Amino acid sequence: MRFRDKVVLVVGGNSGIGRASAEGFAAEGAHVFLTGRDQKTIDETVAAIPGARGFRADISDIESSAEVIAAIREAHGRIDVLFVNAGIGAFVPVMEVTAQQWDEIHDVNLRGCFFAVQKALPLMTGPGAIVITGSIGSVAAVPGNVIYASAKAGLRAVARTLAAELIGQGIRVNMVSPGPTETPIINRSGLPAEAVPGLRSMMTQAVPMKRMGTPEEIARPVLFLASDEASFITGIDLFVDGGCVEL
Repeated sequence: MRFRDKVVLVVGGNSGIGRASAEGFAAEGAHVFLTGRDQKTIDETVAAIPGARGFRADISDIESSAEVIAAIREAHGRIDVLFVNAGIGAFVPVMEVTAQQWDEIHDVNLRGCFFAVQKALPLMTGPGAIVITGSIGSVAAVPGNVIYASAKAGLRAVARTLAAELIGQGIRVNMVSPGPTETPIINRSGLPAEAVPGLRSMMTQAVPMKRMGTPEEIARPVLFLASDEASFITGIDLFVDGGCVEL
């Protein structure tokens, strides 16, 4: 019960890693608030997590988080843990990248994540923790991944700067960077549906463990970094990738 009576906001908590983390926080006693873009999966997630509250918000729309922030302020007056997990992917060769594609991915994965933190910070008045979902793509040169990788590399710089600026307030900021993970994002990569199995196979073969991770395997390190067990850890980027980066 590491999060007994803690107030936790999971941005992008309606599926995949976000949902698994929201379930984990709730199981350990947290008051869980979550956001997502799809009302159906928000409702399904809230129904599966006793006491959780879900709000529809698009991280690329900076003002769309106003409702959940207001609800948290009214109910508890504070946020103890913020997990920023929202993200979208795309595989596009360099010569085919359009300005629209670039802006769409960066608006969510970089710009949106930064402003999600900024909007939540006024409620993080005491010791607390922020965890941000990164990606091994920020350090791995994967052909076709230039838009996503550059956004996640920028987000890594954001996380380090936040850690430096917020350390005096007792707020720790860390990043968890998954390797290939079986989440719905693989079906939103911009590839035709018939190409997804090939992508999954390619990703699996790239992992030294020869399998993809599960959302629960990423959620456990998220909860660790958000907990007091990680009280002397800030500014790190923890690769949870089956050995992709180091082996």
